[in-house]
Amino acid sequence: MKFQVTIERDEDGVWIVECPSIPGCVSQGRTKQQALTNIRDAIKACLEVRAERGLPRGKL
Repeated sequence: MKFQVTIERDEDGVWIVECPSIPGCVSQGRTKQQALTNIRDAIKACLEVRAERGLPRGKL
């Protein structure tokens, strides 16, 4: 499954990544690659929690 993410750098140089189709699914990293790796883990965790709670996966 593929999800679109947004990525931007904050004022401290930290990369912030968000998956708009899954409410509240946000991660970060010191490098762009680290942030992208972290959001993959966050997406997986968010989907698992949503499934456990009987919620839809988000906007696919």
